[in-house]
Amino acid sequence: MTDNARARKLADRIQVVVAETLDRRIKDPRLGFVTITDARVTGDLREATVFYTVYGDDEERAASAAALESAKGVLRSEVGRQTGVRFTPTLAFVPDALPDNARTIEDLLHKARTRDAEVREVSTGATYAGEADPYRKPEDDEADTPGSTDKNEGPASA
Repeated sequence: MTDNARARKLADRIQVVVAETLDRRIKDPRLGFVTITDARVTGDLREATVFYTVYGDDEERAASAAALESAKGVLRSEVGRQTGVRFTPTLAFVPDALPDNARTIEDLLHKARTRDAEVREVSTGATYAGEADPYRKPEDDEADTPGSTDKNEGPASA
């Protein structure tokens, strides 16, 4: 087993090598606008998972996934050549869920903004149900009643 720092460094290097190789060497027409977002390597440095996103519709995503699978051998040999590790990790390509999650969050924020605007619109001409200041205030005559103590006085000393 290796330490996590070495695995992280190798994962970062794999991410760069795969992205550069896709940009320069792979000329598959099915490969769309692919962005390598992350890479993770197992603790034994035997398997690497490469996360990617594709700009486009579902058809372009499927075509890019097929192109990545067919280029897996070339990419793995390039990773082995440029990293210099004893055992070149196998590559697995996984579509990154980050854009879908971001789209969901954006939709939820949009709904919240519209609901806030609706509430603001309804409350524009509204008035308070009771008084403007609903809290009780101490009356001055209550402080003068017998048996009450002044806060500034301490306990009586004998």
